[in-house]
Amino acid sequence: MFPTASSSSGRPIGYVLLVLLLTALCCVGLKPPTAQAAAGTFRNPLGTSPDPYMTYYQGNYYLAATEGDAVRVAVAPTLGELLTAPRTTVWKDTDTSRNQQVWAPSFYLIDGHWYIYYTADNGVDDNHRLYVVESEGTNPLGPYHYKAELQPPNAPDQWAIDPVLLRQSDNSLYVLWSGAGSEGHNLIYIAPMSNPWTISGNRVYLPADGGCTSVREAPSILQHNGTTYLVYSTCDTGLPDYQLWMKSIPGSADPLQPGNWTQHAGAVFSRDDATGVYGPGSNGFFKSPDGTEDWMVYHGKNTSDYTYDGRTTRAQKISWNADGTPNFGTPLAAGATQDLPSGDPGGGPYWINDTNTSSGAGSVAYTGDWNSGTGCGVQCFWGDDHWSAQAGATATWTFTGTRIALLSVRDTGNGIAAFSVDGGAETTADYYGPIRMGEQLNYVSPELPAGKHTLRLRVTGDKDASSGAAYVSVDRAEVYGN
Repeated sequence: MFPTASSSSGRPIGYVLLVLLLTALCCVGLKPPTAQAAAGTFRNPLGTSPDPYMTYYQGNYYLAATEGDAVRVAVAPTLGELLTAPRTTVWKDTDTSRNQQVWAPSFYLIDGHWYIYYTADNGVDDNHRLYVVESEGTNPLGPYHYKAELQPPNAPDQWAIDPVLLRQSDNSLYVLWSGAGSEGHNLIYIAPMSNPWTISGNRVYLPADGGCTSVREAPSILQHNGTTYLVYSTCDTGLPDYQLWMKSIPGSADPLQPGNWTQHAGAVFSRDDATGVYGPGSNGFFKSPDGTEDWMVYHGKNTSDYTYDGRTTRAQKISWNADGTPNFGTPLAAGATQDLPSGDPGGGPYWINDTNTSSGAGSVAYTGDWNSGTGCGVQCFWGDDHWSAQAGATATWTFTGTRIALLSVRDTGNGIAAFSVDGGAETTADYYGPIRMGEQLNYVSPELPAGKHTLRLRVTGDKDASSGAAYVSVDRAEVYGN
């Protein structure tokens, strides 16, 4: 896995200097270790799926993303708990013409009902169309019933994905999506709506710049001080250069007139090799719980290889430039500790690093032959990890809480680990991955009684037939319910 080897547990000599160096060079956005729990902070990822959409409603965050066979929503009172929050299936269609490849859900509360917009097909991508379901009441988790397929009269039965809603200042309602037509494929279209389930007029093509010649998709809407911003993704999402671009229009202008839109030059959010984030895009926006801050949720990868795998849900705060335009900054490293949104009650997880440092009441100890080093750089939490292929080698976390999650490297040379909680029966997880990526969620414990617990990881020495070795990596643990 890595060529460097050193002692197993404990802080190596020069640890503090190493942390300072890594912080300066490659771990942008991380905060220094502390012996106390970091109140009011969180770390990405928030989920293991792409194309996220999120809102805050009556004391909880609601997060949905592409999951393929259904629309599922995670619910948590604080941002940091979303990664391990239960996913509730709120809509699963029985109609075989539209219940496969369910992508990119977005949801809105309108006149006492929630409406979920999504795209689906019959298993053939060319048959993707837009659909909307309606809740029985004001609970975002439903129940929901099927409402309609969305089709503009001038382009019926055309390929379409990524629907989102826009409401201008005169209360007029529109739907935007990525579709196909005489102008090309994967382009941005808009159409008026007479109600949340009915397109009431012809679709209009919105030309959009993008750095790449192909793909304009995943439109998202951000409104601020009387201006509507259309933020969209460009390039193939499997590429490391998948990125966000932007157009804008006055909130009082007619969005069906392409000339009313202003194109902003250059990408507004794109890969950052220094933090190891590639292909950031397919985003949405949400307000902080107190309504004072604007935040972005998006997916990104930890590899520059061409792949659709490994896209995880992430969030970070956006700011506003002097001219009133949004400033998205640069994507922070996976595992970067960020302040929670304003008004978030906190109480989320604390971390335990592989070097036996922790921001809470936690520790990790090793038996057997373990390697450790900094070869993984920005792919690992604090730029370091431990790894072993010795059958029987163990890593044991002692923690206070109700649940623990392990994030670390998956690689072509990784094998199978066995886990036991408080000395109970073992379960297993495969750390193999066809492309090397760090900060991947590899294990989540069951919900436990509040209190002190232990989690033991045992290297089995077994591996998938595709793997070249049986290494298991130890990097970051997140402890919940402390």
